[in-house]
Amino acid sequence: MLARIYQPSKTAMSSGTAKTKHWVLEFAPRTAREIDPLMGWTSSSDTQTQVQLTFDTLDAAKAYAKEHGITVVQFAPNKRKPNIRPRGYAENFAVDRKGAWTH
Repeated sequence: MLARIYQPSKTAMSSGTAKTKHWVLEFAPRTAREIDPLMGWTSSSDTQTQVQLTFDTLDAAKAYAKEHGITVVQFAPNKRKPNIRPRGYAENFAVDRKGAWTH
């Protein structure tokens, strides 16, 4: 069995980093997807592709895979530097602003 271990990235709809701290073990598909001739829907008989296991640490995910004889491919996360302003959002409404109000 082949699986991949990765740390999910943040969603495009959110600026927060919720649900990006854990690690996910996801199984690779064994068979290709098939197109249903009648309806045109895509289907597969492989149910392992529906399984996603989450772990708090990378070591826990690797230990689980080793214990169950799963061959894994690990993907390193692409971390972004946080964009933190010194005074944050409240800086827009500060009474001691140096520049002119532009809004």
